[in-house]
Amino acid sequence: MRVVIIGVGTRGDVAPYTGLGARIRAAGHEVAIAAHAPYSSLVTDAGLDFRAIPGDPAAILGTRKWAGFADYARQVTDGIVDVATAGADLLLLGVSASAGYHVAEAMGIPSMGVHLQPVEPTGDFPPVMGAFRRSLGRWGNRAAARLMFAGPSPAHSGSAKKLRARLGLAPMSSRAVYRRRESSRWPVFHGYSPSVLPRPADWRPGLEVSGYWWPAPRPAWTPPGDLAGFLDAGPPPVFVGSGSHGGAAAERFTDLALAALRLAGLRGVLQTGVTGPLTGDVLGVGEVPHEWLFPRMAAVVHHAGAGTAAAGLRAGVPAVAMPVWGDQPLWAGRLWRLGVAPAPLTGRITAERLASAVAEAVPRRTRAEEIAGRIAAEDGAAPVVEAVERACITSL
Repeated sequence: MRVVIIGVGTRGDVAPYTGLGARIRAAGHEVAIAAHAPYSSLVTDAGLDFRAIPGDPAAILGTRKWAGFADYARQVTDGIVDVATAGADLLLLGVSASAGYHVAEAMGIPSMGVHLQPVEPTGDFPPVMGAFRRSLGRWGNRAAARLMFAGPSPAHSGSAKKLRARLGLAPMSSRAVYRRRESSRWPVFHGYSPSVLPRPADWRPGLEVSGYWWPAPRPAWTPPGDLAGFLDAGPPPVFVGSGSHGGAAAERFTDLALAALRLAGLRGVLQTGVTGPLTGDVLGVGEVPHEWLFPRMAAVVHHAGAGTAAAGLRAGVPAVAMPVWGDQPLWAGRLWRLGVAPAPLTGRITAERLASAVAEAVPRRTRAEEIAGRIAAEDGAAPVVEAVERACITSL
């Protein structure tokens, strides 16, 4: 069976699918991952086929020019059509690849959701991709998520209608699509640990929390000499990363991190876009696999994106979360409630606040290691592989 996984977004939205794809390939299937061009090596290094989707989400995130999002969404939709029609027997769709649902219908092939975030309506928490920072109550949480899920955003207004017409499908509103997915129990697997965020009891059958999908290992990778030497030269440092945010925001974040580490009296490894020695106790690095780096850290400071938060939990290191948008507040809150991080830092963050949070985080190592042990006992890829096998048998 030819399986195409569509992962739209930045690096953290693609890397987990490399490990999932490798497991599906090991079960005897052909696997391709469709993603943006900058992440092609992630896919090919895992031994999987790469199919390119046009667009650059990092440019939008770096400049915060949201006016360009509508054009980006159109490029993504066109790309999904192209990569699917190039050959597929099953589509596995990330959260931002919803156009694939219509493409699969037009092609007469099955599809499934493989989500890294719990976007489906629930009373347990507010919509994770909205601007909601606080719970609206169980009824309000579910109602708000249902409205967001069933109603197209301004950037996507009319896109589903146009896409269905282009594919020769009958017209269907976003609300009708949502209702059909619910009534048919369209399967969605969620690639995070139930030990971190339990499956909501009010979810319908077919919505499963399977466990993390870890990025495929990169056995040929070796650390640069300056990083290896820095780690050997002193006690474990604190990692500070700016994620997908770049430009002037990353520069300000670098200055903030340097000041906070100086106040805390701790060494640091910064992944903020600046490389090389920054001070005698702080080293700036480029791309380094988190699965290699994080276990060597005293704590990790990040914006709490799904992938980075997961890597820190897997490594058994405490965290400081500074959520900005999207699903980051959800994961930041979970890190706090799990006891592996202090309360999330929001609002105006000063060097003093960051230094205090890091000092509070470092002693939580024992709790972090306990959570890591629970996660290590899970096999998040297995339920998805089983579902792919069932789809293969059904299609024969």
